[in-house]
Amino acid sequence: MEWLEFDTAECSIQKTLDVIGEKWTMLILREAFNGVRRFDQIRDHVGVSDPVLSDRLRKLVAAGVLESKPYREPGQRVRKEYRLTDKGLDLYPVMISLLRWGDEHCADTDGPPLEVLHRDCGEPIRAVVECAAGHTISSPREAVTSPTPAATMATMRPAPVRE
Repeated sequence: MEWLEFDTAECSIQKTLDVIGEKWTMLILREAFNGVRRFDQIRDHVGVSDPVLSDRLRKLVAAGVLESKPYREPGQRVRKEYRLTDKGLDLYPVMISLLRWGDEHCADTDGPPLEVLHRDCGEPIRAVVECAAGHTISSPREAVTSPTPAATMATMRPAPVRE
């Protein structure tokens, strides 16, 4: 298969980034994975503006990644809290992969500030790429990309205009 022969308009990575590919969205998801569910807590902990947070939460709910649930503090109006759906929980390996990449390549000389550990044994959690038979894949050289029946051939696109 020649990668450039296939159209990427329906690429799953591209579609995923359409849902979670913005900086604030990933930080909101980080908060949700750590049990932060309320608008004001997310806003204050992340440092995001109200309009941006409202927009990102609305998009995540529309995409089915988060669901909003009403709650009411005594003497207060009804508000919403945001919880991960099953679809959202499926992003956990992605979040762990991003964390581990950052730990390896972006942490200060003192090391990463946080550790995610398995509750039962206390060992660090890691994301692993493996095939359906359980073989660990450590490099893209160990994989091959092949088209499925849903793949379409690329059409020639005009070259960008240079000014």
